[in-house]
Amino acid sequence: MANADPRTYRADEVVSFRKTGEEFGGLSNMAPGFPIRISGVLVRTSEALYQACRFPHLPEVQKLILGEASPMTAKMRSKPYRDDSREQWDNLRVPIMKWCLRVKLAQNWMKFGNLLLRTENKSIVEDSRKDDFWGAIKGQGGDFHGSNVLGRLLMELREKFKNDPESLMYVPPVKICDFKLLGQEIPELSADVISNNDRHNSFNSRYTLRL
Repeated sequence: MANADPRTYRADEVVSFRKTGEEFGGLSNMAPGFPIRISGVLVRTSEALYQACRFPHLPEVQKLILGEASPMTAKMRSKPYRDDSREQWDNLRVPIMKWCLRVKLAQNWMKFGNLLLRTENKSIVEDSRKDDFWGAIKGQGGDFHGSNVLGRLLMELREKFKNDPESLMYVPPVKICDFKLLGQEIPELSADVISNNDRHNSFNSRYTLRL
């Protein structure tokens, strides 16, 4: 999907999001309220995690990114160092984003899982003003045009969550060299479900997932 083909989405047939305060704003990487912990390190948003993954060889830069309370500020923190992004970043950014979304779900199982289910079977589109790679741009006729890679990854994750949730309970690290956070190799991560006793019921009851 690194060179994903552009698509057209009819506005009346999609779930779209732009601002984090909107009904489906939690689908955005910028959305607060979906914290992540990796080996004891707090990562406030999936956006901060994604940006930190640019710099496994620069733990001090990762620390600056993770230290920001605002996801937008965390993103801006990375900008002066973009030329020092890990090798092959453009080829790795999609599998890394896919991993970030899986971690967001695993560690916010009910909250993020329910949000994905509420999109039903509609196409998910990140409504962007200028980014037609991760999102899609609304044209004069009202339809969205773009590769919408983030939306497509979210739809893929939604289908797996519906049909095979157990496969999402554990999130292995991306199989690339130097996949590190603050100097430590990122380990396999596990889902944070209410309790171990509830796991079986959460897999087999759509009603439970929607509580």
